[in-house]
Amino acid sequence: MVSMKDISETCGVSIATVSKALNGRTDISTSTKERVLEVAKKMGYVPNSSARALKTNRTYNIGVLFADEARSGLTHSYFSPVLDSFRQGVEEKGYDITFLGRHVGKSELSYSEHSKYRGVDGVIVACVDFEAEEVKELLQSGIPVVTIDYIFNDKACVMSDNIRGMEQLVSYIIQCGHKKIAYIHGADSFVTRSRIGSFLRTMKKYGIETEDRYIREGIYHAPDVSAKITQELLSLEDGPTCIIYPDDFSCIGGINVIRSKGLSIPNDISVAGYDGQRIARVIE
Repeated sequence: MVSMKDISETCGVSIATVSKALNGRTDISTSTKERVLEVAKKMGYVPNSSARALKTNRTYNIGVLFADEARSGLTHSYFSPVLDSFRQGVEEKGYDITFLGRHVGKSELSYSEHSKYRGVDGVIVACVDFEAEEVKELLQSGIPVVTIDYIFNDKACVMSDNIRGMEQLVSYIIQCGHKKIAYIHGADSFVTRSRIGSFLRTMKKYGIETEDRYIREGIYHAPDVSAKITQELLSLEDGPTCIIYPDDFSCIGGINVIRSKGLSIPNDISVAGYDGQRIARVIE
C-alpha cells in the first residue's frame, strides 16, 4: 500500500507538505500541490481511514437507524429519497454511512453498542419506535444524534409540518363539499398524534362533527392494511364520502378495493393520501 512517506520521497518534499496537498490546504504553492496530487494518483495512493481515525479521533462515519413497522426498508417511498439526499450530503463532506442494526455477525448488540462498535461520529434516526427503550438508550448515550420527525429533549431534529399539512388537506376536502370524512391514520407516534390533532381541530373549525367510526388506526406504508379498513368503511350503512389515508402508498390499497366494488373515484367516493409522493402523481 502506498503511503504519504512514499509520495514525499518521490516528490522530494516533506510528509507534512504531502498531507497539506492531499487535504487541500492553501498554505503551500499551487505547483507543489498539483505535483503531489499527480504523483499520488500515479502511485495509486488511497487514504487509510483507520490511520486518519487514529490521528483525528474521528471516523468520518455516520450511523443511520431506520426500521419502519411495515419492514419496507430502503424501498420506503417517503424515507428512501430522504435517506438518499442525506447520503449525497454526507459524501460531499467526506463521510461514509453505516446502517445500524441489532446484530454484528452472531453477536446481538443494542443500537448504542453498535454505534460505539462502529465508532460512528453521529447518528441520524428516522422512522423507528422512538418510545422503545433501546432507541431511548441511543438518544441518551451522548453520541451526537439528529432525529427526523420526532422531538427528543435537546436533540437536533428535522421536522415536517404535519399540523399545517393536515390542516391544508382537510380544509381542501371540506371546501370540495365533503362532511363525512374518514381518516385512516398510522400507528401511534409523534407524527400520528400531530396529524390526528390537526384533523380534529380543522373539522371542529368548520363546524363538522367527527364520527368515531370514521377514525381508524392503520399502518404507514401498508396498502394491505388500508385495503382491509377501506372494505370495513365501505360496508357502513352511512359511509364516508371521502377517505384520508396515512400516506400515498397506503392509499393505493384503498383505491384497489374501491374499484373492485365497481365504484368510481371521485364520483362515488373521494380519496386523499398524505405526503405527495411521486407514485400518486403517475398512477393515473
